[in-house]
Amino acid sequence: MNTSDLTCATVTVEAAVAEVTLTATGKANRMGPDYWAQLPTLFARLDEEAAVRAIVLRGAGEHFSFGLDLAAMGGELAELLQPEAGARARQTLLNTIRRMQDANTAVARCRKPVIAAVSGWCIGGGVDLITACDVRLASADAKFSVREVKLAMVADVGTLARLPAIVGQGVARELAFTGDDVDAARALRIGLVNEVYPTQAELLTQARAMAVRMARNSPLVLAGIKEVMNAQSEAQARESLATVALWNAAFLPSKDLLEAMGAFLEKREPTFCGE
Repeated sequence: MNTSDLTCATVTVEAAVAEVTLTATGKANRMGPDYWAQLPTLFARLDEEAAVRAIVLRGAGEHFSFGLDLAAMGGELAELLQPEAGARARQTLLNTIRRMQDANTAVARCRKPVIAAVSGWCIGGGVDLITACDVRLASADAKFSVREVKLAMVADVGTLARLPAIVGQGVARELAFTGDDVDAARALRIGLVNEVYPTQAELLTQARAMAVRMARNSPLVLAGIKEVMNAQSEAQARESLATVALWNAAFLPSKDLLEAMGAFLEKREPTFCGE
């Protein structure tokens, strides 16, 4: 499968398993413009590729992803996120959020089973992405955080729509309200991941082996299983995604957001005022 025109990831195919390695912008696979623009194309190609029956998704290097690349996306979002932004900017922001949501929804919509293999940090947008996968595996060094709350944001590209079905409402709300870090051991206890392996090498070995076991089954039946299991969960996710897109188009531009961004750049604790 030719993916040479894509820069958000590299793809190798062996034994009917595609291994997708995120190579997004910046340190630790931060998700910049190329990621949001290209991921739907990549997973549409994987969906149509007959030689691929299962997918392993991993990050390049020691971390899965640090999430949204604020520096790379700043130029696109800066004017839209000003508290005084008018109706036209809010409409553009709504369209931007919907477009970014589509990137991760492409993973959930893909008819091939997708296994996320998580090592190191999986923050914010990384959690959005793995909740769109069918199975999540981790190495012992993995850490997870629904970090958006600390940046005065409502997570809007998948986590709030899909995480409750994975870990339950109570745990999902705790993680979203606190932004706390979750280590691999707790991720296993709460059901965020299926298994934890001692090293990244063992994680990849086991993720590939699981994908091969899946790929040996009828591709028609694999697609049918995903279609049936997605019927309810993705219908609920679509409603949640639509709601958060409207919420953030209206309320994401705020003084609290500017304070969070300033605090992030200045490496200090933010002071929020609720405006």
